[in-house]
Amino acid sequence: MLANLATDLFIYEKVATTESKAKAVRPLAEKLITKARKGDLHSRRMVMKTITNKEAVARLFEEVAPRYIDRPGGYTRITKLGPRRGDGAEEAIIELV
Repeated sequence: MLANLATDLFIYEKVATTESKAKAVRPLAEKLITKARKGDLHSRRMVMKTITNKEAVARLFEEVAPRYIDRPGGYTRITKLGPRRGDGAEEAIIELV
């Protein structure tokens, strides 16, 4: 589930989900971006263990990671939206900075 959420985050750069899922996917996404910053074949294979969508991996390595070459960390932002209408679960948006 977290890999799918991270895949959507890399493709769309913004995902609306519950607050707990956003907090759970943040460390995974940060680690994948850190690996993608290296840009070598070994890093690509390590990322492809988690993210199986080739389109998302290509976008991560070609568009997302080069933006964060000079940034030491903190690639994502979580913004709280409030409770969901149906069940009252706290919603949040996780997005790439």
